[in-house]
Amino acid sequence: MAHRKDAYPDNCPGTFFVDRTCIDCGTCYQFAPATFADAGGHARVHAQPEGEGARLAASMALVACPVGSIGCEDRAGIAAASRAFPHPLAGDVSFCGYTSEKSFGAWSYLIRRGEGNVLVDSPRAAEPLMQNLEALGGVAMLVLSHQDDVADHGAYHARFGCERIMHRGDRNPGVERLVEGVTPIPLAEDLLLIPTPGHTAGSVCLLYRDFLFTGDHLWWNPDQGRLSASRTYNWHSWAQQLDSLEKLLAFDFTWVLPGHGSLHQAESPAAMRAELKAAIQVLKGS
Repeated sequence: MAHRKDAYPDNCPGTFFVDRTCIDCGTCYQFAPATFADAGGHARVHAQPEGEGARLAASMALVACPVGSIGCEDRAGIAAASRAFPHPLAGDVSFCGYTSEKSFGAWSYLIRRGEGNVLVDSPRAAEPLMQNLEALGGVAMLVLSHQDDVADHGAYHARFGCERIMHRGDRNPGVERLVEGVTPIPLAEDLLLIPTPGHTAGSVCLLYRDFLFTGDHLWWNPDQGRLSASRTYNWHSWAQQLDSLEKLLAFDFTWVLPGHGSLHQAESPAAMRAELKAAIQVLKGS
């Protein structure tokens, strides 16, 4: 729970604040940029929310925070925010909120499908979220992009009986299905698992229609205005990660949905491919 006495002095005065327990995971300023901003090493409130919509978004960011660093002196609306996840992003895809400190606040996503809903990476095991997932038809499959973002996967398996899928190259905490190799693996007619080793030995991406779920393999950098990846936070092989990025050029998608970093939508698969090519050229020189 956040405490006003520990709040950063660069918060805009008012009801909402961020305190010094912030781990700068980026969840709040990616989800509610009208209220929160990156202050360099921590998040801050740059403007107090005005209006019902902004207030709800700020309250949902509070709920989603993995370490409880966001405080609000007026708790009105927090209960509603706690019930507001999964939050629709586009099409059948929603943001689960309730990020976990175990995965440094990585985002997880829900794909709603008639053939069975899919979780991409694990959110925190929060009862309001689990109840909403039950109301939406439960979870048939949990795809784990890599070993860093497994969070509370065991609780979701226990609750929904979902099949957990992960690459054998990473530490696998007793999942039901381990995949191998670097060849793309169809999980269903509309789901393609793409091994993308580099960030970790077993990193994978998941392609669903025009959505590419990338874990920590690829994301949008708003400061640089381009797709990006991190050599600094590479735990296996940077050269292999660059090769895996080039591998993605063979696939059509318009959305990049990462675990960390900003989401991005391109106008077309061709536009996304051009952006990815440009990013690879920059990253090869880094």
